[in-house]
Amino acid sequence: MSFGTAEYQERIRKTKERMAARGIEVLLITDPANMNYLSGYDGWSFYVHQMLIVIDDEDQPIWVGRTMDANGAKITTWLYHDNIIPYPDTYVQSDTKHPMDFVADILKQIGQHNRSIGVEMENYYFTAKCYEQLRKGLPNVHFQDATSLVNWIRLIKSEQEITYMKRAALIAGKAMTVGIEMINEGIRECDVAAQILHAQVTGTEEFGGDYPAIMPLLPSGEKTSTPHLTWTDARYKNNESVILELAGCYKRYHSPLARTVHIGTPSKEMKLLVQVTLEGLEECLAMIKPGIALEEICEVWTKSIARYGFEKESRLGYPVGLNYPPDWGEHTASIRKGDRTILEPNMTFHLIPGMWYDKSGFEVSEAFRVTENGCETLANLPRGLHIKGEILIK
Repeated sequence: MSFGTAEYQERIRKTKERMAARGIEVLLITDPANMNYLSGYDGWSFYVHQMLIVIDDEDQPIWVGRTMDANGAKITTWLYHDNIIPYPDTYVQSDTKHPMDFVADILKQIGQHNRSIGVEMENYYFTAKCYEQLRKGLPNVHFQDATSLVNWIRLIKSEQEITYMKRAALIAGKAMTVGIEMINEGIRECDVAAQILHAQVTGTEEFGGDYPAIMPLLPSGEKTSTPHLTWTDARYKNNESVILELAGCYKRYHSPLARTVHIGTPSKEMKLLVQVTLEGLEECLAMIKPGIALEEICEVWTKSIARYGFEKESRLGYPVGLNYPPDWGEHTASIRKGDRTILEPNMTFHLIPGMWYDKSGFEVSEAFRVTENGCETLANLPRGLHIKGEILIK
């Protein structure tokens, strides 16, 4: 387990408080990050259906998953072995059986078939078929949408979680440095990606890394006008930029980081983008502190870039921490206009103010922790445009 039993029990207590406030008596958790958060379960088994069941009057949750993954649950969780219930492999990708049929039968057997049950409706891992089979198997249940109920509890990190994220930040800095140093004219994109992945997994001499929830994003040339492309086997060319967005990951906790490299001499437009973006980022970091609303950070950014005639439609950032593919974001608050979420100490966010033209862009980001009086960035890496063969433009 990544944490002591007492920390898991406290997370369960907070979860039950939120359940009670919403009239939920049983919570069915299918998001693997939330399963990990409450039980410690950690395995690459989220490609099949699995679940953690939290019942209001039971001390421990129940894990339900594929038979071959049950021993993984025994190894990685704090649960009694009796609370680990596997379903036979005949339920896996079957046209006649569904794992939610098995779950419905379990809930009926333990007397939970006529209660108020919450499910994570907006979830990569909970399909329409899951919901359909649960409703069919539990006709007397009142189902509620419990999307993000646990995610919001995860927003404020414990000191041990912060330690894990700081370790992830060290790995991110190492991987980013490897990528920046290797990028140059004639080098293949895939070779850079391979070295970044190697650095992400090997970590440091003191601790190794985990697989990140998102693969390294490495758009180059005209592809830098969009942020979410990975890599090809093409070779880098002179007079083009490369955006690197990646994360270090330690015990499933992420610390993302983005930087931009330019091969050759940057244009006046690129130099302006760098200036505008860095000024806005630094003004935001300087004003972040407990007690302010997230939209206030966005207001500072919007005013800063407006001085140069720029505007940005997309959100400026989001909470990060524990997660699994395909995303390291926590899917709760956002740094954008209208979000009145109030900052508290030990909240952690990815502040990513990328700016793009139609055919180019500049991206820089910092993962930060809210402190008692302000904020601290988790990584320590120069933010300016990294130019191969020239000094850094700050």
